[in-house]
Amino acid sequence: MPDTVAPRRAGRHVGRARAIMLAGVLTVVPILAGCVAEPGPSPTGTLLTGPATTGSPEPPSTSAPLETTQSSNKAPVYWIGRSSSNVFLYREFRDVPEQENPVTRALRAMMSDKPLDPDYFTPWQNPGKLATSISGKDVITVDVSEDAFNSNLDADMAARAVQQLVYTATAAAASSGLIDSGQQIRVRILVDGHTDYMAFGQVQLGALMTRTAGLAAPVWIIDPQEGSEVADGSVKITGRSTSAGGKLRWQILRTGDNGAKAPFLTGETTASSEQGQSGVFTLALTLPAGDYELRVAQAGSDGGPDQFEDNRSFKVR
Repeated sequence: MPDTVAPRRAGRHVGRARAIMLAGVLTVVPILAGCVAEPGPSPTGTLLTGPATTGSPEPPSTSAPLETTQSSNKAPVYWIGRSSSNVFLYREFRDVPEQENPVTRALRAMMSDKPLDPDYFTPWQNPGKLATSISGKDVITVDVSEDAFNSNLDADMAARAVQQLVYTATAAAASSGLIDSGQQIRVRILVDGHTDYMAFGQVQLGALMTRTAGLAAPVWIIDPQEGSEVADGSVKITGRSTSAGGKLRWQILRTGDNGAKAPFLTGETTASSEQGQSGVFTLALTLPAGDYELRVAQAGSDGGPDQFEDNRSFKVR
């Protein structure tokens, strides 16, 4: 699939520094919990269930297709972000040092780097120790030191943070070819070599975990990357929707000399339903030099509003 650069958040336009954003998101979590949060795992639970929504558009129940092997050395890293009243995982591809194995590199970036998109965040802290290994054909073991969990989260956000790690570890293993992406990959999280640690004081670790369905962002813009410059003329836009064969509406806004954004182009497209390209969408547009914002959303059904908008700012030079 054309997973080459980082996707961006949906429908958020105000960037904040990481510390400010984390504080803000953690503050609103109790309000969001009734609408977007998955049922909070009990202290003895080991499996995380998908999110349940109330009074808001229901997100797709499927998870994002597992990443496929790619030649790029970029590491797939998942972050947490919001789309309207829902909380999802969003992926970026990051340049990372090659001193460690691909899974460890991706997780270290997730725990210590800032997202390219300032509206994403991660509650993980830079750990003193981090190691990963793969056993058999489908099990990743992550051993991380306790200092990685130094954030105060409620049960719902803690569950998402643990899934952020699971998504990142499985993505890195699959995209680097360490594990066959055609099978379900499981992850065991140890803390300082021990099982049964309570992650963020909320989620018990130690048992094997898989990706929880429904947490991947329903719409991702893959190309162009946030803030990137593309050549004048034909601009190729690629992305993915978790609704294979679903209709998408897109809009290009152009920034004027006064900084105001005005509609420039609009249209509709359909996410692919073909095997191996499920959910992929591609646009080829001709744009003159200028500053632009791309918006893509799943078309509302039966005349309803569009949902799960994703947007991306870029320049044509």
